[in-house]
Amino acid sequence: MADKPRTLILTGASRGIGHATVRRFSEAGWRIITCSRDDVPEACQYDPNWAHHIPTNLGNTDELAAFIDRANNFIGDDGLAALVNNAAVSPKTPYKERLGCLNGEENAWREVFELNFFVPLKLCRGFAAALHRGKGAVVNITSIAGHQAHPFAGSAYAVSKAALSSLTRELAVEFAELDVRVNAVAPGEIETEMIGPEYESLLPRIPLNRMGSAAEVAGTVLQLCSPDFGYVTGTEIFVTGGQHLM
Repeated sequence: MADKPRTLILTGASRGIGHATVRRFSEAGWRIITCSRDDVPEACQYDPNWAHHIPTNLGNTDELAAFIDRANNFIGDDGLAALVNNAAVSPKTPYKERLGCLNGEENAWREVFELNFFVPLKLCRGFAAALHRGKGAVVNITSIAGHQAHPFAGSAYAVSKAALSSLTRELAVEFAELDVRVNAVAPGEIETEMIGPEYESLLPRIPLNRMGSAAEVAGTVLQLCSPDFGYVTGTEIFVTGGQHLM
């Protein structure tokens, strides 16, 4: 009898790194459950491994709880092999100006922390039993902005990602008792829909002298969820082309 496909849950699947990660896991034969604010992405309709998409506003407490319940019901007794906390928000002004510590509303900071920090924590709690059954792995998508001041990333986003890096370490210790590994991937300048022409000015800071691709981040996430990385937990991998060294 063929082995059952491993199951992935990923948040923020509709574009960018999230969408590329879904494609990479699908190519590897994983069964995929996703959520985003949007309805079913077009690609989901044609991908036999993209088993279930649940439109969800993760910042809404009731919708988040409903997503956890529906996903757990879909998983059943099989267990969860991977949870990738990818969804995040980085608000800017209507003129796309960076929001710092002095020019951003306090409520906006709370909204950023709710999605970028508290939602990953709540999802880890909500899927802890399923991850334990599946001897699974958690990957939190952090950011280079959580480790050094960034000219374009907002302060609330950067601080929330730094908090998520710390949360990764704390979760790794506690989830080890459940035979679940927890790691993080910190992308640098990745060519997605969020990147504008102004990011070209950052190339001199990148030793590899280019921006990364969403597929390169996705490949790193997949490897962290593979048996080859079965003794790796509590670490953060920088997918930055060396930018974090500068």
